[in-house]
Amino acid sequence: MPYFDKANIGANIVLSTFVKEQAQKKGITPAQFALGWLLAQKPFIVPIPGTTNQAHLLENIGGMNVTFTPAELKEIRESLSKIELKGVRKPESVHQNQ
Repeated sequence: MPYFDKANIGANIVLSTFVKEQAQKKGITPAQFALGWLLAQKPFIVPIPGTTNQAHLLENIGGMNVTFTPAELKEIRESLSKIELKGVRKPESVHQNQ
């Protein structure tokens, strides 16, 4: 996974920090924030979270109850658009349009 390479991880940790900060603001876990965010993108994205134990399953279920106001969604999208990730694979169509 190239985004975890030593050359890229320093740049990409910004996204993890952002998610942790946003989750803390809402009083939820980072996993719940991520799942709630994905669910808010409906109908385009349907998350399929994996889990290895009951505690993670319950945490993931809590992500279904996360809601965002239109203002929060706008703010999050704007913040995410400013984060440049390194080593991320892009669909072929994205490469063709660059």
